[in-house]
Amino acid sequence: MTSIQLVVFDMAGTTIDEDNVVYKTLHKVIKEIGYDISLKDVLTIAAGKEKFQAIIDILKTNIDQDNLSQKAEQSFLRFKKELDEAYSTLTVKTFPGVDDFLIDLRKNGIKVVLNTGYNSKVASLLLDKLGWTQGQSYDALITADDVDKGRPAPDMIQKAMTLFSIEDSSLVLKAGDSIVDVEEGKNAGCSITVGVLSGAQTKEQLASAKPTYILNNVSELRNILL
Repeated sequence: MTSIQLVVFDMAGTTIDEDNVVYKTLHKVIKEIGYDISLKDVLTIAAGKEKFQAIIDILKTNIDQDNLSQKAEQSFLRFKKELDEAYSTLTVKTFPGVDDFLIDLRKNGIKVVLNTGYNSKVASLLLDKLGWTQGQSYDALITADDVDKGRPAPDMIQKAMTLFSIEDSSLVLKAGDSIVDVEEGKNAGCSITVGVLSGAQTKEQLASAKPTYILNNVSELRNILL
């Protein structure tokens, strides 16, 4: 029987399949303001991060420091507007087996927290589209709005631990589809970190962060946790 008491799962690309629309929108906006960058590079630089920070990190590779702040602000406002438009018509779904897996984790006494580099508005919209409710599919949602420092800082995981009075980080598992998800888990002291191949980054990229496991789908953790 696992000793894990809390799992912290990333949302898009890990538990929710939204076809990388956030990074595709980010890529579109960066191109529209005149900078040539591939979607692959956007995924490499931005995956898992709070999205304003992701834009800064992308623009750092394209513009001089003097214009960085202004361009980042302009890009972020444009990105939020275009993402709202994209999400208004987007169909989202879960990855195979994830719905039942989350419910079974909770039935077995394991707390399920969803965390994300999105803001609360976008995260809540995704959950509404899926029909996921707190207390049934998950125990808590923690977004970039809820902490001072986004990934790879451990703040979101530490907030989740505080919510459920868990003081020992070895009782926590973190899973996500990006290097910064794995780094977030390691920085929080999680005993198990998991990279999944259902989202933004490749096996080689995830392997560079040295997670405990690399899995095709987060529901493959059933055999480990249950």
